[in-house]
Amino acid sequence: TITDRLAELSTTFSNNVLDATKLFSLTITDPADVSGVPDSAKKMWAAAADGDAESGPWKVTLDGPSYISAMQHLGVRGHREKLYKAYVTRASESSGDKNNVPLINEILALKLEMSKLLGFGNYAEQSLSSKMADSVSSVDDMSSFMREKALPAAVRELEEITAYARKNGGEEYSEKNLPKLQSWDVTFWSERLKEEKFSITEEELRPYFALPKVLDGMFGLANRIFGIRIEAANGAAEVWNDDVTFYKVFDEDTNKHIASFYLDAYSRPADKRGGAWMDVCIGKSAATKRDIPVAYLTCNGSPPIGDTPSLMTFREVETMFHEFGHGLQHMLTNVEVGDVAGISGVEWDAVELPSQFMENWCYDKKTVYGFAKHYETGEPLPEDAFQKLKDQRTYGAGMMAMRQLYFGQLDMELHARYDPSSGESIFDVQKRVADVYTPHMPPMEGDRFLCAFNHIFGGGYAAGYYSYKWAEILSADAFGAFEEVGLDNEEAVRAVGRKFRKTVLGYGGGKPPSAVFKEFRGREANSEALLRHCGLA
Repeated sequence: TITDRLAELSTTFSNNVLDATKLFSLTITDPADVSGVPDSAKKMWAAAADGDAESGPWKVTLDGPSYISAMQHLGVRGHREKLYKAYVTRASESSGDKNNVPLINEILALKLEMSKLLGFGNYAEQSLSSKMADSVSSVDDMSSFMREKALPAAVRELEEITAYARKNGGEEYSEKNLPKLQSWDVTFWSERLKEEKFSITEEELRPYFALPKVLDGMFGLANRIFGIRIEAANGAAEVWNDDVTFYKVFDEDTNKHIASFYLDAYSRPADKRGGAWMDVCIGKSAATKRDIPVAYLTCNGSPPIGDTPSLMTFREVETMFHEFGHGLQHMLTNVEVGDVAGISGVEWDAVELPSQFMENWCYDKKTVYGFAKHYETGEPLPEDAFQKLKDQRTYGAGMMAMRQLYFGQLDMELHARYDPSSGESIFDVQKRVADVYTPHMPPMEGDRFLCAFNHIFGGGYAAGYYSYKWAEILSADAFGAFEEVGLDNEEAVRAVGRKFRKTVLGYGGGKPPSAVFKEFRGREANSEALLRHCGLA
């Protein structure tokens, strides 16, 4: 059947990307080549080469953390160029039997055939039939509106990075030798400029973000805006590791126990995958007589050592708030039909709303200063450090937005308007979309990024990549409701919080998300708050 063949193609696609990623590596032997590289990256590369972090050799691979560190910190242009070119041609025509081009062509042709059999005009229409965005043109409109705002900023950002590289990079970066910064230069110089502008590292802020304090602050926020009380209940449930803690959630008004969750906060590389996620342990359901939903919240923070608590990076704090947002939607549901209770049945492009919404509170002064205290001295986070964290949030926002819009529209173009039998190739389509969405940074000749675009050909994001941006708009607009009443206006913030709990967190998947959002906000979502938060307004 078509679906069996698509499943097979999708698996082969992902395996080819994995295999092609492993095939390439770059070994560096000269210590001068890694000067200025952070110790953590040197250790990672040395471990891959059975070398020594200080004297080498160092082996850089195309695996995410290794590759990104190289693009950010490796000063030798030639090394970066080799890595970049290998990265953007993975699983393409040069990869022998790992070539994904014929697979992509077959996937697109089969999806189009399947959608037509089901009565849709194309695969994008089929995909959107179960999402909040009601049509391809809604997604196109969102993308072109965001493009108008973000492109001028992206062009300015690139000009600033280029000027900085020319000033600090020596003869190699002079206009005569290098008329335009290349793709393998931009990340490196963007990082240098960022360091100079913000002169703040994740490491030096860790002492202000001790996990116990962060949890107290996060639970305090949930109490303040949603009217719930969270209490540790260790011993009340069996746990799979001593690191895991168990909590009960009570309704502040009725004192009733309404939900519980497990928190597994520390990394255990031997037996636990990386990343962070929320999962359902028990869902609310009248049919199975389960009234108290239970969630798993999993993160991979640094474990406590001796008397030193787990000290988090600010990024890890944001991640914790993000996963807690998913957990709240599961735990605070008012729906008793299991299939649409909590996060179940919530449309793909709306399910990130509560999680991204919670991240906004990491930039709210009152919330942050409730927990950002030095774990030894109790000193609050310095004001200038908090300001830099806020400024960093908007650094490079134009280029970042254009990159996301480019991926989203390329996905839409291939699934809504591309005809595999037309004679136009997928790379012609890529070039067309890039001309509109990344004119400031066109892909290099021979770019084969599509051959490793796992999200849409190996995962579930086909005609759905836009949903990252869509959910950002929703979550920023939701937070905008709190900003409008004044974040210091306790009574008003409580009222808006209770409304958010009743609607966005309460209705689960039982009501269309556009109707839920409209009930909460009193109108349909718009992009103004997101543009403001990104500094693109």
